Amino acid sequence: MIVIVNYGLGNLESIKNMLKKVGFESVISSNPEEIGRADKLIMPGVGSFDNGMKNLHDLRIIQVLEEKVFEKKTPILGICLGMQLFTKKSEEGKMAGLGWIDAETVRFQFHEEKGKLKIPHMGWNTIKGKKETTLFRDPFPEMRFYFIHSYHAVCQKAGDILTETHYGYDFTSSLQKENIIGVQFHPEKSHKYGMKLLRHFADLI
Repeated sequence: MIVIVNYGLGNLESIKNMLKKVGFESVISSNPEEIGRADKLIMPGVGSFDNGMKNLHDLRIIQVLEEKVFEKKTPILGICLGMQLFTKKSEEGKMAGLGWIDAETVRFQFHEEKGKLKIPHMGWNTIKGKKETTLFRDPFPEMRFYFIHSYHAVCQKAGDILTETHYGYDFTSSLQKENIIGVQFHPEKSHKYGMKLLRHFADLI
């Protein structure tokens, strides 16, 4: 069972519909018991860092999430803000993040010669692999995904970086530490590319 964690932020139905298109049923839930029974977890997210952390605390689901992630090694996919919440903190807010990844979330900062680049980074962009992963197996000739974000993760350990994307400079567009996976882009808005990624995530053992 795939559980899409409902903490009040994210394109929940879009993710559910995309999973259905690739042959996988899922449930949207903030119920600790349902989360506890999940074979896979997806943490979506659209919104601010502090709101995301506050909602997780208010729902009292951090403990069950950490039991699943660290004790049962359940695969979890964080999307956009969902991935940023895996980091220790964000320049966007004051609250501590989950700290599952040794990383911080920072705002795009461009030098003067690149000052005309708009923030947020919005639209289609490509990804460049930094290590092997089953998540991007059988890739298309060019892997393109839809982004909309003003902040991105900066990993302290190069081994946690899964892919990079260039926007003014190279930034981490996806990361992975064992069963913890995060993508800065939106697979649910990325058509055939997102469908393939979600299918591969759902297939993870």
